[in-house]
Amino acid sequence: MKAKRTAVIALLLLGLVAGLPSCDQDTSTSQPVQSSRQPAPSPPTPPAQPQGPPPFDAPWPPPAKGGGEVALSDNLLARNYYVIMDSSGSMNEVRCSGNRTKSEAAKTALAQFARITPKDANMGLAVFDAYGIAERVPLGLENRDKFIAAVNATAPGNGTPLHDALLLGYRRLEETARRQAGYGEYHLVVITDGQAYPQNQDPTPVVAYILRQSPVVIHTIGFCIGTDHSLNQPGRTVYRAADNPRELQQGLEEVLAESPDFDLAAFK
Repeated sequence: MKAKRTAVIALLLLGLVAGLPSCDQDTSTSQPVQSSRQPAPSPPTPPAQPQGPPPFDAPWPPPAKGGGEVALSDNLLARNYYVIMDSSGSMNEVRCSGNRTKSEAAKTALAQFARITPKDANMGLAVFDAYGIAERVPLGLENRDKFIAAVNATAPGNGTPLHDALLLGYRRLEETARRQAGYGEYHLVVITDGQAYPQNQDPTPVVAYILRQSPVVIHTIGFCIGTDHSLNQPGRTVYRAADNPRELQQGLEEVLAESPDFDLAAFK
């Protein structure tokens, strides 16, 4: 009896040992172990930076079409003042000018401007009025009497094609720059009493083009319109508001005063 019990216990122990896994047996499951660590997030894309006005980095002056040679000027360092005169229909109004029309006040101021501009500086004139838009006096010397006569001959009428007028003036300065081999000063002087009209005459695109392509300085005197004007672009253009004929004259004098060797007192 005792031997039987011993045999049964031995069999039970062998069964238990057989059911235990061996050290070489793979006890892992088929499911991959998930890591508790999350991947680092990608850095955010920085926002696009606003672009400022394009710097003047184009060749100045740009080569002429056709690549022909250009006769050089006798004075490569000459200053150049090309005037754009607004003689649109609104310039016939009597406002900000006492008992005179704005056109009459502008004619007086421009005649004085012509008289005090240094004789060794080139002057030119483009006008938009009842007769349309056109150059009335080419850039040159010894043309002050012609300049004054052309100003006095303007007749208010039609719209305010500022885009086309500025582009015309820029092209004339560009031509002169070729004759001066790019040296000298280049000023585009605009007198206007209103916003561009019709709508496609907004001067903003041509202003950006001029600033990108050249060292031309754009001066605008807003006559009887305050400072809210498309040509008033701080840091890009020079704008002066004139609310009466005297301020209009002062604005033109300041254009000349920016030249380092100009003495306004010598002309008074």
